[in-house]
Amino acid sequence: MRVSILFSVVFSAVTAFAVPTNSTVTPRACGTTISAAQIAAAEQHFATFGSSFGDSSDFAASIPVYWHVIASGTALNQGYIPDSQITSSIDVINKAYAGSGVSFYLAGTDRTINSSWFTTAGPSNSQQTAMKNQLRQGGANALNVYSVGFQSGAGSGLLGYATFPSDYSRSPKDDGVVILYSSVPGGSTSSYNLGHTLTHEAGHWVGLYHTFQGGCASPGDYVDDTPAEQSATSGCPASKTSCGSADPIHNYMDYSTDACMTEFTPGQWARLKSQMNTYRGTSV
Repeated sequence: MRVSILFSVVFSAVTAFAVPTNSTVTPRACGTTISAAQIAAAEQHFATFGSSFGDSSDFAASIPVYWHVIASGTALNQGYIPDSQITSSIDVINKAYAGSGVSFYLAGTDRTINSSWFTTAGPSNSQQTAMKNQLRQGGANALNVYSVGFQSGAGSGLLGYATFPSDYSRSPKDDGVVILYSSVPGGSTSSYNLGHTLTHEAGHWVGLYHTFQGGCASPGDYVDDTPAEQSATSGCPASKTSCGSADPIHNYMDYSTDACMTEFTPGQWARLKSQMNTYRGTSV
């Protein structure tokens, strides 16, 4: 079983760094390939073999990040992003995960000119498999980030996708996060260019589901302190209620615009600690 999380975005003409204030911005459309049965099986395994840290603060995991820049040429609009945007991306996710016990540091950067990978790499296709088989570095605790163009084929229009911790033992080379190159801080994808595509996808990589997983039905995202949510949030509404309580529209694991995303919950931190310890070999 291979589990991938992905979501897509259609580019708008809004000026870069514009702050959306309502839900009229083009939403991220979920295209997850994980089924309810697959989730149930994964959660049964986790319940049986998982290690629990609860809300303890004695967990610390320093995650090496290997960034693979995939481009069709050496121009910025061909995906050849500079070191400064990569460094800013690491800063953004460290601020987002501050207090979780997880921190990230850039362990290496490489650049590959490959038009096929840049244009067509997408979930489960041959281009992304070849890309990851050739470039992935480190073990289960290493976050490999691939920035690509998502211009055609299986990846057309995507903003990003990721694997879960429990996937690693089955497909270690497939492990990692693939993001749109222009979603990094200062990128050209309006409303999604503050770096939180990586924050969101890294959330899956450390073991978190979407806040709207399962809709209003229990157990939802398997985190007690994220309110149930019927569907993904679009844009950044002033408020939204879908399951009898205020939706977690500011949570990094919803689909709000980057400027709207501001928080994880203690329950999400507890889950990621247990997931990381169980499947990625991190420990206190």
